[in-house]
Amino acid sequence: VQLQASGGGLVQPGGSLRLSCAGSGLTLRYYYIAWFRQAPGKECEGVSCVSSRDGSTYYADSVKGRFTISRDNDKNTVYLQMNSLKPEDTAVYYCAAGRLYGSNWPSLRGYDYWGQGTLVTVSS
Repeated sequence: VQLQASGGGLVQPGGSLRLSCAGSGLTLRYYYIAWFRQAPGKECEGVSCVSSRDGSTYYADSVKGRFTISRDNDKNTVYLQMNSLKPEDTAVYYCAAGRLYGSNWPSLRGYDYWGQGTLVTVSS
């Protein structure tokens, strides 16, 4: 079972990136899939989540209106489209899969499987 996160890189402020989270040995549509990020010296925070039940999406206030999470079930992949990037978006981004188990989506306890992380750097 593996989650493979990719798509990070260096981008200028105002630019865009699309992160991908591909499942191997795990059918992602049966799980809540979330993106978390951790900046240097800061705690890991939930960025966005897509529900396994009805496709509902959730976003941290800091990224609402700029980031979009989506699923492609045929490709067993979840995407995070990030637009209007800001320097404060700089972090290692992780994808995670789980069933929440009664936790709210930003809680790390709700996820069983984690990708390896991909670095996003927003800088001029």
